[in-house]
Amino acid sequence: QVQLVESGGGVVQTGGSLKLACAASGTIFPINAMGWYRQAPGKQREMVAILVTSGGNTHYLDSVKGRFAISTDNDKNTVYLQMNSLKPEDTAVYYCNIIVRANPYWGQGTQVTVSS
Repeated sequence: QVQLVESGGGVVQTGGSLKLACAASGTIFPINAMGWYRQAPGKQREMVAILVTSGGNTHYLDSVKGRFAISTDNDKNTVYLQMNSLKPEDTAVYYCNIIVRANPYWGQGTQVTVSS
C-alpha cells in the first residue's frame, strides 16, 4: 500500500512562485521514479517533471524548463516541485506520481491557479 499526500497549491499572481510537496508513505521501496503531472480543464494530463532515481536524471516539459525544478528529500520520502515565474497557462491540478517496482501511484491532486 502506497500513500501520497500533496501540499502547497494555491492562488498566485503571474510571475509568482509556489512550491509543491508530496510525501510518500507505505511500501515505497524501491522507488524507480518520482514526478509531477498536471491537468488543466478540458485538456489531457501531461508530464511536468520527472526524476529517475537510478542515475538522478530529470526531465521537464518544454514549457516549464528554466522555471520549474524537481527535487527530493530522501530522508522524508518527499518530492518537491519549485515553480517560479508562473504564468496563467500553468493553471491546473497538479498530481504527484511515483513508480514503485514499475507500478504507478498517484496523489490526490492540488490546485494551482495563476491569475493574470
